[in-house]
Amino acid sequence: MFCCHAGLVEAPVGEYVRGHPHPALAEHVLGYTGYRERSAAPVRRRQAPTGSCTLILSLGPPIRLHGPAGPTVPVSFLAGMHDAAVITEFTGVQHGVQVDLTPLGVFTLLGRPMPELTNRAPHVDELEVPELATLPARLAEEPGWPRRFSRVDEALLRRLDASRARPDPEVAWAWDRLVGTAGAIGIQQLADGTGWSRRHLLNRFRTQVGLAPKPAARVLRFQRAAELLLPPGPDRRSGGRAARSVADVAATCGYADHAHLVREFRTLAGCTPTAYLAERS
Repeated sequence: MFCCHAGLVEAPVGEYVRGHPHPALAEHVLGYTGYRERSAAPVRRRQAPTGSCTLILSLGPPIRLHGPAGPTVPVSFLAGMHDAAVITEFTGVQHGVQVDLTPLGVFTLLGRPMPELTNRAPHVDELEVPELATLPARLAEEPGWPRRFSRVDEALLRRLDASRARPDPEVAWAWDRLVGTAGAIGIQQLADGTGWSRRHLLNRFRTQVGLAPKPAARVLRFQRAAELLLPPGPDRRSGGRAARSVADVAATCGYADHAHLVREFRTLAGCTPTAYLAERS
């Protein structure tokens, strides 16, 4: 849910390098971003909910977080699934590796109930996973981003080999359907597809994803709407389209009307679509 280079109030000077996980991790890890930023003025970012979890392996000072769990000042941390926005803030230097994970990937790698992480961002030391707790120090010894990404690969592959936790096939199928439709599928359809009752699906899904199917669908639909609202830019594929209106995006994503989407932005992002776009620009 954390983005190293978007939603800036004061743009910092920095570098951002993308990396791809080892093929054996592709089902669990969406990607790596190495980042180094410097700003003499405060940098504040609004991190709206998305359908992923974020592991920050910091090589620099801590960052301030203001979210549903209250204010914290972690160094390296894992942000679980959220259904409310988090504001991040720093002044000076930020430096580290961001690992974007699927929620089922986190469940597989950590082997713990995902609601323990929902709307929270515990420090890596709190996870009781030595491979992760010592990883930032090991990354600091490496001379460049490719070697650091390889170190992350090694640590996560060891966790994958050691973990006995695996999501239920029914939960994995339901999650894939939610992601594939951007939340535009009924919960009863998911239950019917798994052969489970709605209650059983809710309980198992929430344990392994962190959110129940309905709020997860809400987050995924919001994520798609937020992405569609953004105008094409140098790092976004426009597909020949121009920026869309709020009403157009609301209709495309299945919201009742313009006002419905505005309410969702206020609830999930903590601001209006206009304010969100202004921050992202």
